[in-house]
Order: sequence, then structure tokens, then C-alpha cells
Amino acid sequence: MSIAVTGATGQLGRLIVTALLDRGVPAGEIVAVGRDTDRLADLAGHGGATRQADYDDPDSLRAAFAGAQKLMFVSGSEVGRRRPQHANVVTAAREAGVGLVVYTSIAHADTSGLLLAAEHRDTEQLLHDSGLPSVFLRNSWYLENYTGQLDAYREHGVTGAAGDGRVSAATRADLAEAAAVVLTRDDHTPVYELGGAPFTLTELAAEVSRQTGVPVGYTDLPADRFTEVLVAAGLPEGYAAVLADADQGIARGELEVGDDLAKLLGREPTTLAEAIRAAL
Repeated sequence: MSIAVTGATGQLGRLIVTALLDRGVPAGEIVAVGRDTDRLADLAGHGGATRQADYDDPDSLRAAFAGAQKLMFVSGSEVGRRRPQHANVVTAAREAGVGLVVYTSIAHADTSGLLLAAEHRDTEQLLHDSGLPSVFLRNSWYLENYTGQLDAYREHGVTGAAGDGRVSAATRADLAEAAAVVLTRDDHTPVYELGGAPFTLTELAAEVSRQTGVPVGYTDLPADRFTEVLVAAGLPEGYAAVLADADQGIARGELEVGDDLAKLLGREPTTLAEAIRAAL
């Protein structure tokens, strides 16, 4: 078995490589693929292969996937450019004769109204049309999206546009472990909707208060006003609009999923309370 993992220089891709090693996959059967192979040096130190590839360079992708039986296709990070980039990946995988593609999509990609969902939906369709056997890991939000803002929450409170909607956020490590489970077994379903125990942003604020002893509340805003707040905090307007749109998706229930992640892990995923405790 040879497994190529794209985006291995990124946070999720690197964790997937580590999770594969933890599950006993020999390092020699893992190919870590990324744009900057210097950042893969520590993975090469485990005895695994590293190959340079760029989603904008079809030739590099074909070379990187050569001989791979399975491809862990971690979605690109350049929102707005993923359609052509992902098309390059799918074409290269087909030309390389990859036997299975596991793709990191977004929750409810086929029905979601999130701006972020459109490129994922198109990629799922590309994979379907390619004839490549594929599994879609439809990941909800990362818990780190919230735990990385604890200092700001303590100072300014939690602000958003999600109303009373619930988000099934999960840690990158849990999502990476789930990906490794899928990659290392032959019995799987075509789609997994992955996330942890759901919570509202009001519950997020309450948990931050409980663990820090600092009174933290949640302020719900219209999406356009939340976008303005994010821009004032230094985010680019386009990115701020995407985040506000995601909160609107939370309000509609589009980032709330069931228990597929727990079933794959064979345990309950890391909870919000556990993640906050670990981040403090």
C-alpha cells in the first residue's frame, strides 16, 4: 500500500501523516507531498518519501502521485482558486492510476449555501465524473478556529452572526485521525459528515467564562455588521465576508452534523471544554 498525502506542509496534512504512522503504516508506504519539501524534512526523517508538487503545476502532481495506490487529497487553501487547482489534482490522480481518492470537503457540501461550499461541491462533482473511487470527508469547522481566539474573547467577548445555530466543531487532530482510519481500511462509505458535539456561540462564551473566570458574553450581529467588525480588527474584507457568511451558515444548521466522527474514531471526539482547557 502506498498513500500519497497532499498538503503535508499544512497543519491538517501533517497531522494526517502523523496519524498514519501512529496507526502502524510503515513510513516507506507514505509519500508526503507539498510545495516546500524543506518543510517536510522531519517527515523524511521517519523514512517516508517526500515529493514536491504544486496544485498549479500539473506535471509536478503527476510525478508526485506516480505509484500511489491511495491519495489523501487535502483541499487547497486558496479560496477562489480551488476550482482549477483541484481539477489539476483530479486529472493527475486519474492519469497516475490512483485506486482511491479521499478528499477533505465541507459539511453538507451538496446542499450547503455557504460561500465556502461551492468549490468543494464542484470538486466532489469532478471526482464523481472522473470515475475515480472516492470518499468525501465533509469536515465541519475546526475547534482551533475558536480556541485560537481565547485572548480576544476574554478582552472583547465573543462576537458573531450565528444566532442560536449550533456548530459541530472538531479538532484538526481528530479529523486527521479519522482520515487515517478511512485510508487504512477497505470498508467505507462514500461520504462522512464529520464534526464533534455541537454548541452555540452563546455556549462557547459561557465555557470560556467558566474556565477563565472572566465574564464573557456573546454578541450576535447582522452579517454585514459582523463583517465590518472583522475588517476593523484587521481582516481583509473578502475574508471577513466569508467568515460572516459561515456564521450565517451556522445559523441555518449547515455546520452541524451527526456522529460519523465518533464512529470512525471509536470514541467521542475532543469536546469544546477539553479543547479550551488544552489551549489555556
